[in-house]
Amino acid sequence: MVISKPSIPKGTRDFGPVEMARRNYIFDTIRSVFKSFGYSQIETPAMENLSTLMGKYGDEGDKLLFRILNSGDAFADIDPEKPIASQVCEKGLRYDLTVPFARFVVQHQAEISFPFKRFQIQPVWRADRPQKGRYREFYQCDVDAIGSKSQMCETELVQIVDNVFGKLGVRVAMKINNRKVLSGLAEICGFPDKVVDITVAIDKLDKIGLDAVKEEMKAKGLSEEAVAMLEPVLTLEGGNEEKIATMRTLMAGSETGLQGLDELEELFGFIKAAGVAIPCEIDLSLARGLNYYTGAIFEVKALDFEIGSICGGGRYDNLTGIFGLKDMSGVGVSFGADRIYDVLTGLEAFPDGLGSSSKILFANMGAGEAAYVMPVASELRKQGIPVEIYPESSKLKKQFDYADRKGIPFISICGTSEMEASTVQIKNLSTGEQKSFASGDMKSICDFVAGN
Repeated sequence: MVISKPSIPKGTRDFGPVEMARRNYIFDTIRSVFKSFGYSQIETPAMENLSTLMGKYGDEGDKLLFRILNSGDAFADIDPEKPIASQVCEKGLRYDLTVPFARFVVQHQAEISFPFKRFQIQPVWRADRPQKGRYREFYQCDVDAIGSKSQMCETELVQIVDNVFGKLGVRVAMKINNRKVLSGLAEICGFPDKVVDITVAIDKLDKIGLDAVKEEMKAKGLSEEAVAMLEPVLTLEGGNEEKIATMRTLMAGSETGLQGLDELEELFGFIKAAGVAIPCEIDLSLARGLNYYTGAIFEVKALDFEIGSICGGGRYDNLTGIFGLKDMSGVGVSFGADRIYDVLTGLEAFPDGLGSSSKILFANMGAGEAAYVMPVASELRKQGIPVEIYPESSKLKKQFDYADRKGIPFISICGTSEMEASTVQIKNLSTGEQKSFASGDMKSICDFVAGN
């Protein structure tokens, strides 16, 4: 019998204790900001009906859906006269959290107060080609407000982005556009029915370059004249007010495009009034390839680390309509936790000590000594101090090595003399400072460990 080497699917990762501590630092930071703006947490199943997912992400997105066989015996009793795929696969792993959220809103609308402000922190799956910064299984941290068309909601999301990355210590810049402006571009170049093709092509500008984008638009049926009309828009430079003023002239023949510019102008006014610290720039080449966006769209990139977007989102007016609930506009952004993790790792920006699960290790000097420190350890845990007692009476070097490998900052060695004096010795392993405390003086022990 050949024993195969254990492995995991490409595009997925294991996370050990250090990685999990760092991931939880990201999740806890994001969660705390979401809550500070009044958003409530929900969860939805890992799998959804394919009827819920299909057609919401465009043709390219549909190709990236992981489909799930109905059962291990899904190919039994196949009717050869009907499409096989629809007979064996009725469910799929969720591609993102926004479409399941729209389904949730429609299904639970009688229980929800609108506008509904929710957040989700859960994994999603995409049958993509794995590469640096791109995984097949990854976590999203989504925050959405649905039931209001006010751009105060967009402004709040920009503030959330500002707060999250400020707390994480990552310098970022936000690019903003409006899908109505993109629709207006399709109208003024004479191809209003090609807005999806134009959007999909423009969304690849950073990845494949301007010439390749132009060729893709031509391949989709746009004329040379139409592509030439779009080119100066994609390379437009200047400040936000200057870009809007220039585009107003170009958009004079498109009511939809002018509405998008009005919305951009209002949003940037709100952003200025809110005192947002991160740089926010209008980028007319920003498209975001998801078909359900209808208004403002956002993308956030790190300034000091080379990676794709680490946060993005936008306004969607019709998403719940496909599930039977019309006129329910929403807006949201999604934080890519895995990419944020890579950025913090690359910048060495994680706080020190995150990998340590315990604050103090009580050395095991024997059965009697272990019994002596047990009530001390229990009381410290009640005070919120994570504590371990080494399970075996081993050589002290082995116990010190254990503390070092786990990053435990303090060690306590209590022997016969400490038991007789009812004291506890605690040593700071990084500074070498050592103190003796009465075994019941929890406040002083906690202050020493906390550095007070």
